[in-house]
Amino acid sequence: QVQLVESGGGLVQAGESLRLSCLASGRTFSSLTMGWFRQAPGKEREFVAAISWSGGSLNYADSVKGRFTISRDNAKNTVYLQMNSLKPEDTAVYYCAARTLSRVDVPGSLYDYWGQGTQVTVSS
Repeated sequence: QVQLVESGGGLVQAGESLRLSCLASGRTFSSLTMGWFRQAPGKEREFVAAISWSGGSLNYADSVKGRFTISRDNAKNTVYLQMNSLKPEDTAVYYCAARTLSRVDVPGSLYDYWGQGTQVTVSS
């Protein structure tokens, strides 16, 4: 089992930045592929970004490329999502997810573990 706890969400204005963190426990973190997903009210959950166990493979949704950066610190069992130039359409609950297999280009249905989510609200 893996437990994931997100933090760092909040209310910001358009153009500002936030950094989300996800602390993992219960399994060797360095063996996990990690992802961030989000779900806005009335919409389906969507992929945001993913990172391989080593950090050597990254994947981003087109909507966040150039603005968001995913990274990880295996010594701290933590994955981050740095979000810059935030837009109102980035408003959503952001979820951290983990999977035991290595590919970073897979849908959320193929992730094994999920956090409870953290709210990000961007005002215009």
